[in-house]
Amino acid sequence: MSILMISGVTATSCIGRGLEQTLAALHGRRGGLAPCVFRDVVVDTWVGEVAGVDDEEMDADLRDFNCRNNRLAQLALSQDGFTDAVEVAVGRWGRRRVGVFLGTSTAGMLRTEWAFRHRDAVNGQLPAEFVYAGTHSPYSLTEFVRRKLGLAGPAVAVSSACSSSAKVFASAQRMIDCGLIDAAVVGGVDSLCATTLYGFESLGLLAKEPCRPFNGDRAGISIGEAAAYMLVERVTGPQDREAVWLLGVGESSDAYHMSSPHPEGLGARLAMERALVSAGLGPEHIDYINLHGTGTVANDAAEAIAIANVFGTATPCSSTKGATGHTLGAAGALEAAICVLSIQNGFMPSGPYTGPRDHAMEINYISQNQGGAISTVLSNSFGFGGSNCSLIFGRSI
Repeated sequence: MSILMISGVTATSCIGRGLEQTLAALHGRRGGLAPCVFRDVVVDTWVGEVAGVDDEEMDADLRDFNCRNNRLAQLALSQDGFTDAVEVAVGRWGRRRVGVFLGTSTAGMLRTEWAFRHRDAVNGQLPAEFVYAGTHSPYSLTEFVRRKLGLAGPAVAVSSACSSSAKVFASAQRMIDCGLIDAAVVGGVDSLCATTLYGFESLGLLAKEPCRPFNGDRAGISIGEAAAYMLVERVTGPQDREAVWLLGVGESSDAYHMSSPHPEGLGARLAMERALVSAGLGPEHIDYINLHGTGTVANDAAEAIAIANVFGTATPCSSTKGATGHTLGAAGALEAAICVLSIQNGFMPSGPYTGPRDHAMEINYISQNQGGAISTVLSNSFGFGGSNCSLIFGRSI
C-alpha cells in the first residue's frame, strides 16, 4: 500500500479545542477528567466532557442532524484551519475525488434517549422532531460532515467499537490505492450519553476516579468524548521531507470474546505485526508507541504481553487516556492526532496520573514526558469483539 501525506489535522477533547490547546495540556501533563455531572446520569465515575458543545448552532439546512454528536463534530471542524485545508484539496483533486471516512460507536444515541423519554403518553410514538437517519444512525456523522464540507466523494461510516476511527485510515488507504479517490477526510466523533455510561458501569469497567493506565492500582476506564480529523492525500510529485505520513496500517479480528481481550494479546500482536509489514519497517524502527491503554486490569495486561512479544522491553510507550479519557469510537483518531503532534514536536506524552507501576508488565512504560527526535510512532486501537487496528505515522522514509 502507498504511504499517504497528512495535510490537515485537528482534534478536540476535554483537554482542549484544537491542537494548540491539546499540545499545551499534554506538555503540562494536565488532564481533562472530572467527576461525572453529565445531564441526569447518576454514576460514580469521572468523565471527559467537552465544554460548549450544546452552544453550537446548526445551519438551517442541516437541522435534521441536530444532536450532541454532530454538534461536537462541527465544533472540531472549525479548529486548526481544517476546513481551509480541505478546500485546498478540493481545488487540487475536485469534490468527487475527496472521500469521507469516519468512525463512531454510539453516534447520536443521546438524542434517541431524549426521544424515548418524550414518547406520546397514549400511543408510545416518538416525537415527530426525532430524525433517526440524521442523528442515531452511525452514518449520520459521515453524511453531516460530508455536507458541511461540501464533498461529493465516497462516504463511509465505520462502527467497530473502540477501533472505529483507526480502521477508517485503512478504508481510505484502500480507496486511494484502488484509484477511486485521491484524498480523504478521516477521523471519528463520539459523545457522552447515558447508554454508554450505564453500559460500562453494568460491566464493572468504570473507575471511580481518573483512570490510571498500566498502574498497579488501576481500577477501570474513564469515558470521554472527542472529535478528531485528518486529511490524507496521495502525492505524485517530490515528497515534503517535513511532512508527517501515514506509513502503515494493520488490522486483525481475533473474535476471542465480546467484551474481553485475548489474554495473550493475540489480535493486538497480529495488528501491530501487520502494520509493520505494511510500512516496511521492523520493530526497531518505532520510536514511541501510543498504547490503547484503557486502564482496566485485563486490557492493559493483554496489551503489555503483545507489546513485549513484538517490540521487547525497550521501546518507550504510554497511554494518553489518563488525560482524555477513553473516547471510544473517536479514540483512534484522537490518539492518531496526538501521535502526529509527538512527531512534529519531538516529545512522548506520559499522561497526567502516575502511581505504582504494575511491574508484572515488562514494557518500557514512561512515567514522565520525554523529549527527543521522533521519526516513527505506532498507535494502537482495540475494540470489543476483538476488532483491532494499529497505525504507523512518521516522516517520509
